[in-house]
Amino acid sequence: MSAPSGRDRADDNQVPALPSLTTLGVSPEPHIIVVPARTGTDIDLRIHTSLTSFDVAAGPWISAAAGFAVTVVVHVVDTATGRPRHLPVAEPHEWARAIFSDVDAAQGYFLGAVDPDTGRHQGGQLAYRLYLGPDRRAIRVPRQVVVCPHYRLPTVDDGPEIRIVATA
Repeated sequence: MSAPSGRDRADDNQVPALPSLTTLGVSPEPHIIVVPARTGTDIDLRIHTSLTSFDVAAGPWISAAAGFAVTVVVHVVDTATGRPRHLPVAEPHEWARAIFSDVDAAQGYFLGAVDPDTGRHQGGQLAYRLYLGPDRRAIRVPRQVVVCPHYRLPTVDDGPEIRIVATA
């Protein structure tokens, strides 16, 4: 299946331009790139990156928080059919880290195979989040916006070493 029209499609040797978290605007439409998996045969990664704002009131024992949530959803699909495929998490993790590295990849979170807005299981995708303050610097996840468990995105995977090198 070909890449959706109007979206970036990278070939095997080129890394597409990743969205800049310092300039990405709040929009209902995600920035989408489609890349062939480096660790799988006939597998594409459709990587959706979006930025939403939040402004949550203080609660008992919790201070108010405002800023932005960067969400990266990696869909792992069969190149020919577009149907979900299995791929070890090492490569999707590395794509999320590469996108978050524009600000601070060490502050990113892995949410799992869930819809990041509802916390419900969503097969065929992996979700990641990074929270930014109003100044677009990484912050800890505000408790008031958590709808599912957040796990620190590991800095090193046990699987094959994959490095995504973003170019400006």
